[in-house]
Amino acid sequence: MNDQHNPYDPYQPQPQIIGYDAYGQPVYQQQAEAPQQPAYDPYAGGQQAYGYDPYAQPQAPQQPSYDTYQGGQPQGGYAQPSYDPYDPYGGAGGAGQQWQAAQPAAPVSAPAGVPGQRPAPEPPTAPTAPGTPRRPEPDAEADEAKEYRTEQFSFIEEPDEDSEDVIDWLKFTESRSERREEARRRGRNRVIALVVVLVLAAVGGVGYLWSAGLLPGTGDSEKQGPNAATGPQQRDTIVLHLHDLKGGGTSTALLVDNSTTKQGTTVLLPNALAVADTEGSATTLGKSVEEDGSSGTREALDTLLGAKIAGTWRLDTPYLENLVEYLGGIEVDTDTAVPDPKAKAGADPLVPQGEQQTLNGRAAVAYATHRASGEAEAKQLQRFGQVVNGMLRKMPSDASNAAAAIEYLQQIADPSLPEKDLAASLAKLADHAKTGAYKTALLPVAEDGSLAEGAGDSVVKDILGGKVTALDAGGVPRVSIKDGTGEDAVEAAKIVLINGGYAFVGGTKADSQAKSEVVYGDDAQKATAVEVAKALGLPEDSVTKGKPAGTAAVTVVLGRDYEIPGAS
Repeated sequence: MNDQHNPYDPYQPQPQIIGYDAYGQPVYQQQAEAPQQPAYDPYAGGQQAYGYDPYAQPQAPQQPSYDTYQGGQPQGGYAQPSYDPYDPYGGAGGAGQQWQAAQPAAPVSAPAGVPGQRPAPEPPTAPTAPGTPRRPEPDAEADEAKEYRTEQFSFIEEPDEDSEDVIDWLKFTESRSERREEARRRGRNRVIALVVVLVLAAVGGVGYLWSAGLLPGTGDSEKQGPNAATGPQQRDTIVLHLHDLKGGGTSTALLVDNSTTKQGTTVLLPNALAVADTEGSATTLGKSVEEDGSSGTREALDTLLGAKIAGTWRLDTPYLENLVEYLGGIEVDTDTAVPDPKAKAGADPLVPQGEQQTLNGRAAVAYATHRASGEAEAKQLQRFGQVVNGMLRKMPSDASNAAAAIEYLQQIADPSLPEKDLAASLAKLADHAKTGAYKTALLPVAEDGSLAEGAGDSVVKDILGGKVTALDAGGVPRVSIKDGTGEDAVEAAKIVLINGGYAFVGGTKADSQAKSEVVYGDDAQKATAVEVAKALGLPEDSVTKGKPAGTAAVTVVLGRDYEIPGAS
């Protein structure tokens, strides 16, 4: 649109449409500067004067009224053709007729030096024939060439749709390629991580099987039972001494908690078991409990069995009775009836015989300490083990509740086993007993108190985790004796060994044989066996490699060639 067009001025000439551009929008003719109009003569045919009269009285110019509803005819002065805004080529006067407003003349100043004289009017512009487009003046064409119109830059506001589609396609292709590459990278990372995990799992599994001896040729796993654990096992062992304050005597057992196999065991120890006292002399377990006390007996058992014992629990019969009462009684399969010593003859027994017998505290003590006349000690130990098992089944599996039961007894705790530690051990054993993973075993002992053949494998090694070692913690070799002389030579040989600085761990009778033997099991103990032979006066060729008895490092088998010291 021309910059000179003012739609709000009715006297401003309206632009002429000379055509349409490539985008369908009208192109208007550029208007040249309006030529000067002659002065208005009010008597000249009713035309309105536009000149300037310096002598005329100033008055407000009279504007013709314009009524848009009267066909575009201005009132007064001159007639205008009607204008239809929807008809670009003319108004209602006829098809193709173009409306053109008269150009108002600009005021012309008077020439210098002639005051009061008006300049001569210039001839009006020739009217343009209706429907004929006006040719722009040269100046207007120059202005039009220099001027820029908005439609010439329409491509800025209206970008090419094809270019946008190309850009969107490139973006989509690039993003899809990036997603595919990212998916491939994540897949490779997952595969690498999986391979690393599988390799570590395989190495760890092989290492575990190797350490546990489960690989073919790496251990004796084929010799183990189906439920036997292989490799190092974690055990917690305490020794229990039941003191019978009325009938006298003691009963001893080892309470073993194997946290590796999740099993508990009560190992019953006969009082006839031969152990070494604090001075290294041979004595029995019963005497050691009475004479050496808890600490001395615990060290003797540790040395003999090669098992680490954590502490000692001394339980007198009154405390056992109170503990069973606190637990609400126990159930035991009794093998015999125990009479009530306080009842009259013919009264019901204190402990009836039968399965699932409920025993109160007093009945439990009577059954645990009962030993009939001429009955073997092992029978009484079995009853003691039954009471211990029934007590553990009623003991709380929670350490805090078990501690409350122990504190209820108000007994004097052994320094090696405080009440808190004792309660924790009993709670673990109680959990095994309630689930059925609990058993009772008797340590086999010969008549002379030494460990019977095979005891080291069945009880010492499998249950207690003990191992026959050459030296104990103090570096003293353990020596046992078998007497095959046909005479009583054990006591004399025992004295010689103790005086020689060896730990005597028991002597037994053996079949008579002509030649004596000194047997060692480990090559590292060959020198010790030679020294033992010299101390007993036996020749060096009597030393031989074999299997010593029990947990002894060296076993001496005395033959008829042995000369008993002091014998004539």
